[in-house]
Formats: sequence, C-alpha cells, structure tokens
Amino acid sequence: MTRDALSPAQARRTALAAQGLGRPVAEAAGPRAVGARQLHGVVDRLGLLQIDSVNVFERSHHLPVFARLGHYDRDRLDELLFAPRGRYVEYWAHEAALLPVETWPLMRWRMDDHRARAEADPGSWLSANARTAAWLLDELRGEGPLPASLVEHDANRRTGPWWGWSDVKRGLEALFRVGALVSAGRRRFERVYALPEQVLPAELLAVEVGREEAHRQLLAHAARASGVATTADLADHWRMKTADVVPALHDLADQGVVTPVAVPGWPRGGWLHRDATFPRRIAADALLSPFDPVVWTRPRAERLFGFRYRIEIYTPQEKRVHGYYVLPVLQGDQLVARVDLKSDRQARVLRVQASWRERDLPVDVDRLAALLGRAARWQGLERVEVVDRGDLAAALRGAVGAGDVS
Repeated sequence: MTRDALSPAQARRTALAAQGLGRPVAEAAGPRAVGARQLHGVVDRLGLLQIDSVNVFERSHHLPVFARLGHYDRDRLDELLFAPRGRYVEYWAHEAALLPVETWPLMRWRMDDHRARAEADPGSWLSANARTAAWLLDELRGEGPLPASLVEHDANRRTGPWWGWSDVKRGLEALFRVGALVSAGRRRFERVYALPEQVLPAELLAVEVGREEAHRQLLAHAARASGVATTADLADHWRMKTADVVPALHDLADQGVVTPVAVPGWPRGGWLHRDATFPRRIAADALLSPFDPVVWTRPRAERLFGFRYRIEIYTPQEKRVHGYYVLPVLQGDQLVARVDLKSDRQARVLRVQASWRERDLPVDVDRLAALLGRAARWQGLERVEVVDRGDLAAALRGAVGAGDVS
C-alpha cells in the first residue's frame, strides 16, 4: 500500500512505526526476557546506534533499545556490540556510532574523502606526522589491538623528538577516520584500535562498493528506518551532503524503493519507503535519548512533533532552560513532556531533576510515573524521586509517591 499524500498525524505515526516504537515491551527481567535476537533486531532496524560518553542517566547506545524493547540486560547488549570480532564495528556514520560490520564497506567513500583532504592539506595531522602514523600502525601490527592508553604507555617508553603531547590519541583517531584502523570493541568504554585485517573478515575487506552505489544502499536503509522523511532527513541519517543524496534518491524512486509524498507543512514534500505502514494508532510509551533517531535530527523532530529540542549538556547551568540530560517523553504518537534524569547509583535513586509539560498537550502522569519506575528497575535502582523543578513536577511527584519501585 502506498500513498502520494499523508496528513501530519499519519506521517508522525508512519515514522514511529518504522522506528519500531509502540510495540509491547518487557517490564522486568523474567521468563520472557529480551534475548540476543531482539537486541540484534533493534540495531538492524535503526542501522546504527550513536555512542556518547555521557553517563549521568545511562549511556546513549542503551536508551534506544530500552525505548523499543523495555527491560533488557545492558551487559548482554554490550557483549554483542563490543565483541572484538563480532557483528558490529564503530565508525563516524551519524557522529560516532556502532553499525553492523556489513555496513563498513559502505563507508569507504567517506574514509577516502577524509584521506584525500588530509593528503591535500600539509597542516593536517596525517600529512605532518607521517613517521608517527607509521609507528602507530607498526605498534598495532606487532602488539595486536590496543586502546590508546596502552599505546601511549609504549610510546612513553620509546620517547623520541617526533612525539608531541597527545599525538598518540590524535594519530589513532586520524587513522581511524581514514579506515587504516578500525575498532576492536571497547574496554571500560575506551575504544580499542586495530588494523582492519585483525578484526574484519577477509571476505568483507575484499568488498568494493562504488560511491554512488554506497549512497543508494545507505539511503535505502535510512528511508526504511524513517518510514517517511524529507531529503534533508535522509541525508542527516548518515550525515551525508544533499548534493550526494538527490541523485541517489531519484535512482531509488526509479527502482520503486521510495515514492514522493506530500505532507502539509513540509514545503518540499518527502519520500515514503515502500515498506512503510500507516497505523491508525501508536501505543508508544518511551523515554527517548537525545541521540535517538526519532529526535537526533532536530528540524525533523520539530516538523513531526512540533517539538523544539536543544541538548543543554554544554550550556552553563545558569543558562539551561530544561536541565542537563533532558529526555523527551513519548506517549502515543506525541512528545508530551521532558524529564531531566540522573541515576544516583550510590543512593540507588532515579532522580527526576526537572520535569516539564510540552505546550498544551495532555500528559498522563500516572503512565509517566509507571514508565519512570520501569526505568529505575532497569537501572537497578530502588526508588524514584522527583525534584520540585518544572511545571510538571508537582503532578508527577504526586503520581510517583514515596514508595519503592521493586
């Protein structure tokens, strides 16, 4: 079933359905626990999980999975995601992200672009530090995969006039961007670097995908994960340039993968994936990470939900409007509230440091309180405490009560 026009509400529900939101979720560990198949399924649907070091509530790559599956074992997910020769690898896809190893060859064009720019710029790290780069590659070739801290340890034992402060980390990252190095999992969340042949299957390294074909495949996945989206939305899924996206999208339209669709309020229309569905209702109930695909493209979040979202982690405290680590609250097919969450692991408390209504949308505070209770249990915390900040705080505190969440 395809359509050439969608109402804004239909577009919103189509987008959420494509993201796998609104399905029943696990409320606690038990006999119906979430397993590897479901965890892999979320990553396959989204195409990637963005990584971020902030851990005030939970690391960003865990949150999209909780939003879609409910209670699951975070350690089990990390075992799957960060296995040294596993199904996933890191790269700068949508910022720093984990993606299936099969997607890595589709990023070769980006690696080649980084290399070309570095070679053309005499001031780039790779151009100015060829000797250091060669040493780093030799070090990993001889010692095997290592995190930057251990490479730095070896470098300090072999001090030479060509070493500068932080050259190891800068060099490893420069080599990682051009594909000369890949990730081999993480240790205590520190990326482990390796030569591609130490981690990736030989048959994968032999795969060569041209730039245009890679763009088509990446955009096809972005369109499937988005359901309905503008050209700019699809470009941002993989942080691509619009000039690269337009011809690839027209190729996909010729193949019947996407079709043009009109949505009121979308000045240039959008693209509808052939597998998109059009649910009449979405029963979603989720906390969304700032780096969840539903909201990571801020103009798309504003267009779909009327939700203006700016992360305030790097904003001075006195200038923050909503809080430090603010998560949008999804109820049904609307973003109805925002909560600033902190996992106080020592006190075993999930602190709601601020809670805000979104415009004039109705908020089911009992439902939100129950969701926060599930989030606390998932975090291994014993209770939820609501701080008196925000226009939703009083009602939410009353719904949460003083009881534990066990």
